[in-house]
Amino acid sequence: MLPRTEIDGHAPSAAEVLPAALVNYGHVTVMQVRDRAVRGLDLHLSRLDAANRELFGSGLDGERVRDHIRHALGDTADATVRVTVFRGAESDDVSVMVTVRPPEEAARTPQKLRSVVYLRPVPHIKHTGTFAQIHYGRAAEREGFDDALLVDHEGVVSEAGIANVLCHDGDTFVWPDAPALPGITMRLLDRAGLGARRRTVRLADLPSFAAVFVTNSRGVSPVGRVDDRTVPQNPEIAERLVGLYESIPWDPL
Repeated sequence: MLPRTEIDGHAPSAAEVLPAALVNYGHVTVMQVRDRAVRGLDLHLSRLDAANRELFGSGLDGERVRDHIRHALGDTADATVRVTVFRGAESDDVSVMVTVRPPEEAARTPQKLRSVVYLRPVPHIKHTGTFAQIHYGRAAEREGFDDALLVDHEGVVSEAGIANVLCHDGDTFVWPDAPALPGITMRLLDRAGLGARRRTVRLADLPSFAAVFVTNSRGVSPVGRVDDRTVPQNPEIAERLVGLYESIPWDPL
């Protein structure tokens, strides 16, 4: 089934959808909604505002976004909500498109990642230019993996196709120090006291870590394999990380 979709608070016409379909220039945030509340709502709204200023030269009012999300949800309490912001064909103002899908949860089974030499352009913005991520992600799935792992020509890890990568070296958590999107879950974990450091992480290093995870809007999932190499599982570290994530409060929409 197609997701429920609204643009600026109403069911869109074909003419309103056309700019987003033909011009791949805009920005996005994706959130899990439970009981009409969101973890890190302030971070989602500030992400949209900052990206809008950089791409379109003006801020994006958070209350406008919240109104559109609430309207698109209707009576739905639990959902995956994607907010896409783009400029319409006949307006200098941006349009806010909200899509509502069924809720999603983080995988609890160890994830398998397929490395690929690719870095996202303008990585600090969650933008709509995702052709390569989709392409490499689908290629990874055809080979039996769950997602792509993005690395540079030197084998330095940046992020997964749709997630940040978080490692534990036996003493502390480590975020790869490389160009990547600062994901909302990443920022929430840091704000909650994760105490992670940033340092260069290479593809060859991953099997030597005590544990590796991916984090995105769905939550936290362990990584069990990268290419043809096994990544260690550490239930104690995983339980501590998931517990920290689940302690993060939900913000009413």
